[in-house]
Amino acid sequence: MSTKSLPKLVGRVPERAVLDDLLVRLRSGDSAVRVLRGAAGEGKTALLDYVTAQASGITVTRAQGVEADMELPYASLHQLCTPFLSEIPALPGPQRDALQVAFGIAAGDPPDRFLVGLAVLTLLTRASEPRPVLVVVDDAQWLDQVSRQTLEFVARRLLAESVAMVFAVREPEGTAALTGLAELKVEGLDPVSAGELLDIAVGGGLEGPVRERLVAETHGNPLALLELSRGRSGAELVYGLDAADTPSVSSRVEEDFARRLESLPASTRTLLLLAAAEPVGDSRLLQRAAGHLGITPDAAPAKAAGLIEFGESIRFRHPLARSAVYRAATPQERRSVHRALASATDPKLEPDRRAWHAAQSCDGPDEKVAEALEQAADRARQRGGMAAEAVLLERAADLTPDQGLRGRRALAAAEAHFSAASPDRATEMASVADLCPLSPLDRARLTRLRARVLFARSRSDEAAPLLLDAASTFATEKSALARETYLEAISATVFSGRVHGPSGAVAAASAARELGAATPGSAPSDVLLDAVAMLLSDGPGEGVPALRAALEPFAHEVLDGRDATMRWLLLAPVALEAFIHHAWDLNAWDVLSARAVRLARDIGALGVLPPALIYASGVDIHHGDLTRAAGLIDEADAIAAATGNAPHAYAALVHAAWRGVEGPATALIDEARHRATERGEVSLLGVTGYVQGVLFNGLARYDEALAASQTGIDHDGFNFTGLSLVEHIEAAVRCGAPEQAEQSFARLDALTLAADTGWAQGIRARCAALVGAGGEPDALYRSALEHLRRDRVVVEVGRTHLLYGEWLRREGRRSDAREQLRAAHDMFEEMSARAFAERARRELLATGDQVRVRSVEPAARLTAQEAQIAALAADGMTNPKIGAELFLSPHTVEWHLRKVYVKLGISSRRELPGALAAIEPDGVTRGIRTPA
Repeated sequence: MSTKSLPKLVGRVPERAVLDDLLVRLRSGDSAVRVLRGAAGEGKTALLDYVTAQASGITVTRAQGVEADMELPYASLHQLCTPFLSEIPALPGPQRDALQVAFGIAAGDPPDRFLVGLAVLTLLTRASEPRPVLVVVDDAQWLDQVSRQTLEFVARRLLAESVAMVFAVREPEGTAALTGLAELKVEGLDPVSAGELLDIAVGGGLEGPVRERLVAETHGNPLALLELSRGRSGAELVYGLDAADTPSVSSRVEEDFARRLESLPASTRTLLLLAAAEPVGDSRLLQRAAGHLGITPDAAPAKAAGLIEFGESIRFRHPLARSAVYRAATPQERRSVHRALASATDPKLEPDRRAWHAAQSCDGPDEKVAEALEQAADRARQRGGMAAEAVLLERAADLTPDQGLRGRRALAAAEAHFSAASPDRATEMASVADLCPLSPLDRARLTRLRARVLFARSRSDEAAPLLLDAASTFATEKSALARETYLEAISATVFSGRVHGPSGAVAAASAARELGAATPGSAPSDVLLDAVAMLLSDGPGEGVPALRAALEPFAHEVLDGRDATMRWLLLAPVALEAFIHHAWDLNAWDVLSARAVRLARDIGALGVLPPALIYASGVDIHHGDLTRAAGLIDEADAIAAATGNAPHAYAALVHAAWRGVEGPATALIDEARHRATERGEVSLLGVTGYVQGVLFNGLARYDEALAASQTGIDHDGFNFTGLSLVEHIEAAVRCGAPEQAEQSFARLDALTLAADTGWAQGIRARCAALVGAGGEPDALYRSALEHLRRDRVVVEVGRTHLLYGEWLRREGRRSDAREQLRAAHDMFEEMSARAFAERARRELLATGDQVRVRSVEPAARLTAQEAQIAALAADGMTNPKIGAELFLSPHTVEWHLRKVYVKLGISSRRELPGALAAIEPDGVTRGIRTPA
């Protein structure tokens, strides 16, 4: 409802206090977000009117979602940003281009919606510099999907900007919208305030019992109190309203709106139906459409009946009034007004709306209209509106008379729904396509889509067989999708933990090899597929050299456009898993993960940035920089939360294990194990075995480490088996189980033999020293240190110093032992790897050495994000560049830097390099490495 009909906002003292506080915070330079949730008619719009009216000295921009079957991508976002469009040219290049394409101002590749979100964040931040900005959105549940998702992203990234956002969400329709943001529940008025509102509406004079009954029957719903008292006779009010036949306040109010239509002239009812069918409310368009219907527009009776309001455009008094008008019309009447609207819509300026109205006017299949919808879908895709593309293609399929073409359009709609993160709708349209005659190639696309939906919902092994079937058909049809789909199948088996068996990674690799080897000049992804297939089919002896040959072309592939970049980013995880767990190549891990992070940042692909950050954090963990790794993990989790995706558990688990704090680590492991069991993600179960091996070996609880690492070995997946063997060997030796240690060493020896890297050779030498295989332990430990230092596998260098020192102490060589144990202790202290540091400390005490306990450095008090921003600032990056790098506004960057200055006892960014170097003995800052 609107407060324009009332002298004041009745009641709502707690709600007004919350909104008043939001404005106070906004005027003081802080950001704020609030989502008003409530049923229809509870007064959410009145509260939005209230906060808008109180926003003196604040720039207010407002938008309203409109319930409609059609969805124009970024339409609502464009409406909100209209006051600030003059600032777009001043945005950073990628953000400017993304926003211009999204708003149809310029042509270009479809923008990533999260890059558009960053552009809107920057735009609002710039707009807030002269005066604060208040963004008000009513009926947010009915915004076009990509606008709602973008605004939600912006709301989650606000921190130190003078920007506030207030959304109103109608429930239950919007239950899933904007979840996780600060909420204000809006319910019916309290009895006293409801009675006061009712007295205002009817001019007073109601008897107490009558007022009480009306308030009770409407549950204090303000719109119901106002609308149901309008035009009622005294007798009706005295005897009260009959709630028995109407199940909800919303339906009672809608019925009341419908009742008012009955007394209106036919031409006015038709005008209202035109307005209900056209969500824009363009009065000139409605006049032209009325002319096509041969009626003279007369809206005065509708305004008098309290159904519409006039402003810059025609607006219904309430969304329930719109739905009441549309539902009261017959199907024939609806088709008639849509036909008129299609005729009245400019085919050059608004071809998409024209096509949609033409579609709604059809009472049967119409290929001409379906083709126009398909063209509109393509334009939506070019603007990055995948949800709109899906809806338009779905309607096009409905209107397609030819069954074969209908199936292809339904399949395209299903693929678009999946890309728009609507797997349920994708499944529905896939079922429609399945009933139509499809070519073998399209049938394979359908199978691949179903596999993708399954894989997105659960990392179980159900997807792999479907992907293999699809890839086989693609191969038969000579489609370029064959190799890509085989890679997807291998990726699915990696996460589902299936290496052997008819649907395992080996089966996928064997089938892929039947395509034949990549020819000279083939795409780097083809060369990579050959290498991974060879690794799985022939083992590391043949596969690892092939992987090494594939690294250079894949790592430096020239990528032409966004689509090519996205394809590279989607294939990178398969390459990374192979190089990490089979080639033992930390350099390749570093190169590929750094490029993945850089590419994802450059194109604003926040959907794939979190896993890229996770892989990069793994490099930092092995380099011994756990603080830097924590910054990447935190950033990945923050972006995943902002984009509505689940966090990636792998790196957090490994990080917690090396930190060695049992309570938090165990909580993470238990949660991951539960999720892995629930989702069928067997690979994650393998990870938990490995990380528990690291954790319990650090805590010197070797029997628990032995049992845990054995589960990682038994998992026998594509990844983490080798790392689990390393933990198992150490635990078995310490538990006095030499046979288990020797068996595991034999497997490890076979896995690392082909990997000619310092990491592989160092691990093999150290484990050989532990089990007494292949030479003198003294020489083996020294060889291990040399190899591991060469590849900068710092955590394993520390482990090797520790194991070497423990062996020397047991050999009675205390002086030599102290040297190794001090090195281990200092390294683990520097890393904040507490369990291993404590284990080294106890060993040093056993040699008679005194161990100095280090005081906590100021850097330890920096949060991961503060350390990340401080390091980038110390490297000379400006606040806008740091913001673009981390998907934050420059104001938020500055806010974090002020906190860093206080913690480090400095006053400017010029002092940052020295302050950070001073607290690190080796001069290496603990921030985030900027990937090259």
